[in-house]
Parts: sequence; structure tokens; C-alpha cells
Amino acid sequence: MKTANTNKTVSSGQEPPKMPGVLPLLGHMLQFGKNPFSYMMMLRNTLGEIGEFRMFHQKMVLMTGPEANEAFFRAPDAQLDQSQAYKIMTPIFGKGVVFDAPPHKKDQQLKMLMPVLRDKPMRSYAQVIVKEVEQMIANWGDTGEIDLLEFMKELTIYTSSHCLLGDEFRYELNEEFARIYHDLEKGVNPIAFVFPYLPLPVFRRRDKARVRLQELVTGIIAKRAQKPEKSDDAFQLLIDSKYDDGSHLSAHEITGMLIGTIFAGHHTTAGTAAWTLLELARRPEQLAVVLKELDGHFGVDGEVTFQSLREIPVLESVVKEVLRLHPPLIFLIRKVMKDFHFKGYTVKAGKYVCASPRVSHRIAEVFPNPEEFDIDRYSEERQKDAKPFSWIAFGGGKHKCTGNAFAMLQLKAIFSILLRRYTFELVNDKDQYQDDFTQMVVQPVSPCPVRYVKRTDIKVSTEIANTTDDNQDEALENGFQIHIDRELCQGHATCMTEAPELFQVDDDGSLTVLQENPSLDFLTQARQAEKYCPTKAITINVKNKS
Repeated sequence: MKTANTNKTVSSGQEPPKMPGVLPLLGHMLQFGKNPFSYMMMLRNTLGEIGEFRMFHQKMVLMTGPEANEAFFRAPDAQLDQSQAYKIMTPIFGKGVVFDAPPHKKDQQLKMLMPVLRDKPMRSYAQVIVKEVEQMIANWGDTGEIDLLEFMKELTIYTSSHCLLGDEFRYELNEEFARIYHDLEKGVNPIAFVFPYLPLPVFRRRDKARVRLQELVTGIIAKRAQKPEKSDDAFQLLIDSKYDDGSHLSAHEITGMLIGTIFAGHHTTAGTAAWTLLELARRPEQLAVVLKELDGHFGVDGEVTFQSLREIPVLESVVKEVLRLHPPLIFLIRKVMKDFHFKGYTVKAGKYVCASPRVSHRIAEVFPNPEEFDIDRYSEERQKDAKPFSWIAFGGGKHKCTGNAFAMLQLKAIFSILLRRYTFELVNDKDQYQDDFTQMVVQPVSPCPVRYVKRTDIKVSTEIANTTDDNQDEALENGFQIHIDRELCQGHATCMTEAPELFQVDDDGSLTVLQENPSLDFLTQARQAEKYCPTKAITINVKNKS
């Protein structure tokens, strides 16, 4: 695959090159709407790592590749504004909620949700997810067929609502909440990016669902107020939260933030879960490697825990490769509030800048043989040479998806049960399973039929992985230092759990390193904090010999 030469010299302040073929009123919307990925790939091949196109009257600048991604994700909000780009969500989340809120208020709202995604509550979610999976497959029998995407949608709405929203949404409002959520998610339509309030039936249903959900939320708030004991879910967290001025969230705001909590992970996780099984079913040899790891690690009925899910690197690499090839969000948007500069080009204020995980993940110079499903890309040896901001399935920088650790936990917990109970086979020819680019969140085309067969062949391996730290001796001689990238830290507090003597995370999410020159006794804990930080904000450097 050839790529346009991006090393040509440009004068300072020159506008990005533009795609030809602009149509009156529509711009490039016909081509883009038919297959956004193909169009963006064509743009990169034609113009290089930065180029402009038009969606109706909006001028869009696509930036792809590690350097462009880093510039995009590290830009301050005052320059590249996420909120202005996602007004599409205002009818769903509500006026004054998240992307529609002023920056200082939005930041406070997002911090209110962070505690349920921190390390401590995360440790209780594995058992909840396992219970939901077991219930979903309890009546499957020895063999059968399912629509895999629909199954994963149902399963992930149960797991997400149970872990994050509370028992009322999971049990009392199960069917009605599912209908409401369906109408809300259908409101995320590409046309809403430009015309979010057109009098279309899909938008009318969206607005009615939003009103009804707020009625239900108001009722639950009143019921909870009468109970002596408090729940520990995101719903209760929002009820109890206060802004800096001491005011509580309104029912309108709580409703919008609950919707945002589920929206952030349901679509994306359901599609990724479906593609994980599809890619493994396409490749029996890869499936066998995953099964060997799971069978050896868990056995027939081994307990699935937060810690045990950390110790299955093969499955994690499979999920990462699925997210490389099938990122559910194929382009991310920011509005340019102040002129934005990149490699001699200037993107004028008022335009929109886009990053594309889908395109960036298929650049041959970054990912050799990009169309090949290769889980060894994530081996420690190959990751040493990986360029920062090359794999951006969860975004990057300070706006990296705060739920990425929960999403990975959820996916690994689901497959630690499913793949030990059943094997899966494709019903149709493997090439018939394709991405659906007509949706804002890309998933496999539905229907997505697969056949399941109950397993009777679990073999328990006695192999024990070698986890010896190869740098331990060098560190013992030379010492180590802790480096924090403050732009990446989101306050998950995983580091504090792993090494409480070294890290402190306050209630507002701010991180303090407690020891500037830590004792070598803490090296193992420090490396664990580095390894498990969801945003990779921690780097442990071994000191050089003097």
C-alpha cells in the first residue's frame, strides 16, 4: 500500500492540502458516508498524514499516524475542543451535561464518575460479570446457533448496568430500560452531527426515551432516599456528588450522566466482544493458543478474579489485535478553537480536526503487514520499538477513555467463561463477516450467526510462566527513578493499590509520588504500578551506572 510523501517542505502557516471532488452543498459526504474508512484511507494515500475534506458545509482535517495522533491528543482543550465536536450527543445526554456543559462544569461532572472506575471497586466487578455470563448461557445445551452481535449486546448491557448503575436498572427496569436504551442509541445517527434536531421519527423516539428515562431516574432517587442503607454504584455516587459550589446534581443531570456511563462502553464493548470470537473462529490455530492459556490458568472450574484476569496475556493480546483491526470508533473529532499547527501546516480556527484509529492502525510503516492478524505485535520485545500514539483504540492523552480498564476487564472476564464452556464456529463463509460502516459505532454487520458446541476437552497445563524481572540485578546495583506523565494520568489509583508507599491519589484524582529516591525494596511494586496503570502514565527508569 503506497502512501503519499509526507516529508515535503511546506511554508509556515500553509493550509493542509485538500481532497478534490467537492460537490455543492454536500462536499464529500456521499463518498464519506458510503464507507468512511475507505474514504479516509484514500485521503491518507492521496494527501499524506494531514489533509482536508468537507462534510456538508463543515471543513474537516484528517490527521493520521503516530506524530499526528500525538499532536491531536496532547493539544489543550482551549485549542482543540472535544465538547464542540460532540454536540451530536446533547439531545441524548441533555442540555448542560458533559459535552454541552461549560469546561469547568464538564470537568467536575467527569470527576464525579471516576471513583467507580478506580482500582478498588474494579476488583469486585469480575465476579459480577462472571455471574451474568453464566446466567446467559445456562440454557444453551450442548450445541446451537446464536446471532453473536445481539447476544453480546444483551450480555454487555447486563454486565455494564449491573456493575455501574445498580440493581434497579439490572432487575427492576430490565425490559423497559432495554427499550429506552435502544431508542436512545438509534438517535446516534451520522446526520445528527450536522442536523441533530430534524423532525425525523428516529429523533422523536430518541427524545421521548430521554424524557421517560428521567422520569424513572427521579422515581429511583426518591425511593433510595427512603432507604437507610446506601448503594455503592455510580447512580448513588451521582446522587451524593456535589459541585465545587456545594450544589447537587439535578435529576436531569444524573440521567444524562448515567446514559453517558453506559454509552461509553456498551456499543464499543459489544462490537469488540463479537469480533474477538469471530476472529478466533476464523483462526482455529489462534483459538487453540488462547484455550491452552485459559485451560492452564483456570482449569475446568477455576475462580475468575480481578488478579487472575491480569495473568492471561495471550487473550489480552488477542483483544488488542481485534481493537487494532476493528476499532469501534473509527474517527474522533475536535473543533479548532485557536489556530492549530502541525509540521508547518496551520489549521484555522472554526474547522474540525479528526484522528482515525482505523486508518492509523493500518499504516504499514507502523504496523508491518497491517492486514494480518498478529497477536505477537504486543510481545514485550516488539513493544520496545513501538512508537507512542500508534495504537489508539482507546484514544490517547488526557482524553483517553477512562473506562478502558473496565472494558478490558469485562472482555477478559466474558471470554474466561465462554471459551472454557464452548467452542464457536462460523455459520457463514468467513468473508461474509464484515464491519458495518453505516453505524457511528462500527460493529459487525448483523445478523452475525455463529454455532456453539459444548467443550469436553479441557486440559490443565502444569507450565508456570517465568515472571522473573530480568532487570532486577541491574536495578539492585544502580537504583531506579519514577517518572509520571501528568497529561496521561486520570486518577485510576491502580498505582496506589500496587505500591501505597510510593503513590498517593487524592479524592480529586491528583497523584503524588511519595518518595523521590525510593528504596530498591520497592522496585517490584513500582514495576507493577507501571505495568497495570490503565493510561501508561508511569515509567520506571533504572539508573545508569556511574
